[in-house]
Amino acid sequence: MLTQLTVSNYAIAERVELQFNKGMTALTGETGAGKSIVLDALGLAMGSRADAGAVRHGAKRADITATFDVSGIPEALKWLQNHELDDDNDCILRRVISKDGRSRAYINGQPCPLAHLKDLGGVLMDIHSQHQHQSLLRKETHRKLLDEFAGAEDLANQTREAWKAWNRIRTQLHERQQNAEESEARLQLLRYQVEELDRLALETGEQEQLEQEQAQLSQADAILHSSHQAALLCTEDETSAASLVRQALQQLEQLPTEVPALTDTLQMLNEAHIQISEAGNNLRHFVDDYEADPARLTEVEERLSAIYQMARKHRISPEDLPEFHQRLRNELAELDGGEGSLEQLEAELETRRRSFDELADKLSAARSKAAAELDTRVAGELAQLSMPSVQFVTHLDRSGQDEPAPHGLEDIEFLVSANPGQPARPLAKVASGGELSRISLAIQVVVAQTSTTPTLIFDEVDVGIGGGTAEVVGKLLRALGANGQVICVTHLPQVAAQCHQHLFVSKFTQQDATFSKIESLDDQGRISEVARMLGGVDMTEHTLAHATEMFSKGQATHH
Repeated sequence: MLTQLTVSNYAIAERVELQFNKGMTALTGETGAGKSIVLDALGLAMGSRADAGAVRHGAKRADITATFDVSGIPEALKWLQNHELDDDNDCILRRVISKDGRSRAYINGQPCPLAHLKDLGGVLMDIHSQHQHQSLLRKETHRKLLDEFAGAEDLANQTREAWKAWNRIRTQLHERQQNAEESEARLQLLRYQVEELDRLALETGEQEQLEQEQAQLSQADAILHSSHQAALLCTEDETSAASLVRQALQQLEQLPTEVPALTDTLQMLNEAHIQISEAGNNLRHFVDDYEADPARLTEVEERLSAIYQMARKHRISPEDLPEFHQRLRNELAELDGGEGSLEQLEAELETRRRSFDELADKLSAARSKAAAELDTRVAGELAQLSMPSVQFVTHLDRSGQDEPAPHGLEDIEFLVSANPGQPARPLAKVASGGELSRISLAIQVVVAQTSTTPTLIFDEVDVGIGGGTAEVVGKLLRALGANGQVICVTHLPQVAAQCHQHLFVSKFTQQDATFSKIESLDDQGRISEVARMLGGVDMTEHTLAHATEMFSKGQATHH
């Protein structure tokens, strides 16, 4: 709910700080005193269009800050968390308007687009007046109110998600159908390329092994000659390495006395003789067994040639061919009867449509049942508000809904007939400002138990009424306030006497400048203000007595 409003240099208000409580708050004052400042300032905090003329004369900028307690508003908390703007249970909307007409918006101290103020403001507050924030003129508000009244918010969300799933598949299918010729050409190319690569059947690492084998086979004579010479140098000659090492060992072994310093040297020469002898034996075996294989060389070279040619054809390195082959296989599987095939997409689209239709039919049934009850109950409230001849109709229109829509199978719109015999028409085309406010009040009273909007604002809902009807309006507003927070601008003492909190707006002139002042009244101040509203400037004892009685009666009302 709204807890505080601070307004600086806006219109004729130099500095206003207001604290708001739960329940019903009334704003009263003389005509032209500046009651609209509060509502207009709240509208700006909710993202309405800024006007440079609203900045107080002589000031550089107007600054408006509205603070809300969102601890009991899950939708607002979720929105703030999704936008990484959450700050415990507080939500501060701020709007700064410069004298050149430019403005800046902030949420919890962070700069944000104006659209964010509108989105979040719509969750926190609903202003019912003749201004642009009047949500009752929007069809989406009608749908939201009906779904809340029907207790079908979850079903509506499920229907919306089912539509998203259906629309996603429909988009994929449309794209595939639009590119069917191109896709078929791509499919044929993929089949040919994959078949070619399948025939090549190149394994990972095979190319490197073949290149090593080719290098050996192509140098067979040189390898054999060098290996034979190496074998001779190791063991096959009197001057071979093994013979020379053996001679060195004999010299040391014939020393006249044992020399401990040469013990390690003797061991090393012994090991060297063994290693050289083994190496010579291995070389002899290699030379004896080694055969040049021209046929295998031809086979390897032909295999490598095929690999290199395939790599050049696809303009990639030979090492990348196995990965490229697998990638083409995957694409072919997807296009040729896989997840993205036309047949499968068409089948999935049909499944998604059935799922949507099932949910949408349930939603339509809930809406139809709730619409009839809503019409009856709103009619009852309108009768109390001296509008018995107004016919209220919740119209569910299925025309033009051949395809699924995110909101279900029907458009929903509130219609009214102001006079008997006239057809019901949209609210915006029939109701006057005062009538619209009272119709809105009647609807809000009915859906108050299910509405998720915590703060409701009514601007002069008492226009054109008086007497007992005015008292009824006050009772209805007080009843709404008992379930949340209601702020109303009123000219009627019957309404003001029933509020939980009373704010009095006045203006004064000082040094050729006009200022607006808003103060919270105590009980005595409230009685005096009710008396003023009853009798004007000259208040008699009779007027004060009447005001006292009216105030006492209003505060004794329990809803």
